[in-house]
Amino acid sequence: MTSFKASTLLNQLVSVAALAENRVIGNDGGVPWPDLPEDVRQYRERVADSPVILGHKTFESMRGDLPGRRQIVVSRTVDAVDDPTAVVAGGVDAAIELARELVGDRADPETAVYVLGGGTIYELFQPRVDRMALSHVDGVYEGDTRFPAWDEVEWRVVGETEYEGFTLREWVRRSNAS
Repeated sequence: MTSFKASTLLNQLVSVAALAENRVIGNDGGVPWPDLPEDVRQYRERVADSPVILGHKTFESMRGDLPGRRQIVVSRTVDAVDDPTAVVAGGVDAAIELARELVGDRADPETAVYVLGGGTIYELFQPRVDRMALSHVDGVYEGDTRFPAWDEVEWRVVGETEYEGFTLREWVRRSNAS
């Protein structure tokens, strides 16, 4: 793995996820908790005009309602996807390079590329992300997919908003926090 940070290539690389108190993010291709419309709304608003990075299974599960302006699908086995807004990257470095090309020379320091999962994709990108926008869902749920553990010493919460059923926390890697 290359030792440079994503922010040397991009303005911000941000993981976005909803996770239960036990870090469960999914079960059998869906979420195990009741619908949280406010979470879906804030998530869609956040990623709407940005490139997103996601795994092939996550991409396929969202086919009818793809998030973001462009999708970078990380897969070692798929050469192409049948969607005009999506491209395939063979790994983390290739995905970050594609994201850098999509973002281009945008002057806005808040321009972000969002990592949307699934579990393996979050794990692969965790060492590279600058921020995390995590919806901490109330409760413990059974599931087959978890968000990777992170060392809270390396991160700090810079924003927190309470909603019914979850709390949205904005985490920033301490080396990036001012």
